[in-house]
Amino acid sequence: MIITRTPLRITLGGGGTDLPSYYRERDGGFLVAAAITKYVFIAVNRNFDGDYLLKYSQIERFDDPNDAEHRLLREILLVSELPAGVEISSMADIPAGTGLGSSGAFTVGALQALCAHRREHLSNLELAELACHVELERLGEPIGKQDQYIAAVGGLTAFSFEPDESVRVLPLDLSPETRDRIEDNLLLFYTGIRRSASEVLAIETARGDSPSGSVGDLAANLDANLDAVKALGHETAKALEAGDLDHFGALLTEQWARKLERSPTAVHQRVDRWIRAGLEAGALGGKLVGAGDGGFLLFYAESKADIRDAMAREGLDEVRFGIDYLGATIIVTG
Repeated sequence: MIITRTPLRITLGGGGTDLPSYYRERDGGFLVAAAITKYVFIAVNRNFDGDYLLKYSQIERFDDPNDAEHRLLREILLVSELPAGVEISSMADIPAGTGLGSSGAFTVGALQALCAHRREHLSNLELAELACHVELERLGEPIGKQDQYIAAVGGLTAFSFEPDESVRVLPLDLSPETRDRIEDNLLLFYTGIRRSASEVLAIETARGDSPSGSVGDLAANLDANLDAVKALGHETAKALEAGDLDHFGALLTEQWARKLERSPTAVHQRVDRWIRAGLEAGALGGKLVGAGDGGFLLFYAESKADIRDAMAREGLDEVRFGIDYLGATIIVTG
């Protein structure tokens, strides 16, 4: 049996600039993300019945991988060219559709497990690149590349997304004190709202052919918004490397304001009320994590008790976490 463990993630700065529709046209994207100690687990074992057996929220059996109903696993099986006679099971610490990059983590973990089952080795960067190929190219999902890369490499990391489709991985130079303070003072609260990131991104990234008029104006406004977000991503990296965590907290709130500006939905108005409640309770900054229309609130606060009380009054549950520095990992082999 092979079991892989792949971390979920939180975006700290520059979220949205990893979208191909942005970085191809705007001289690249840049963001900062952190892998967290909440995971997707994929188990692969020999199936003595000689067919494919998938176990997730449903159970599937089939002889031809083209018949798989699970879209991601279907494409992963096809790209892996794995012969029949295999059982694949999945489990996660956090539900899908909650803004923590579960789809990318799932894809990276499944590819790593299937490669190990065939006694093949791909580096973590190769896994990230192949996962992007599966999700963005084979499935045509309107998503970005950060989830696959941060799930693969782990840590607290910056990424530069180049117009030629290459990705530069830029580990941040953080002091031990800064690492400890970040891990101690970031708070995550579940809103109870779940929605596919690809659904939201398909709306946000829609661009028309017209250079003028309402469609053209929408595209121009979106580009200007994401240009500002990219600048905030660079500023976030500088603040973290300088150990200026008060400024880092304020940047979280600035990024939330940009997200609300480009997507002022009713759900986001509700989220804004929660974030304001956290700020009034003493948080130095806060934002919504991920591209979906709900998911998790992230706060930076050095005095945490009042934030927890405020979120409890709003009915939001806290999820405790740390930073994962290993990335995609095989935890059982044999």
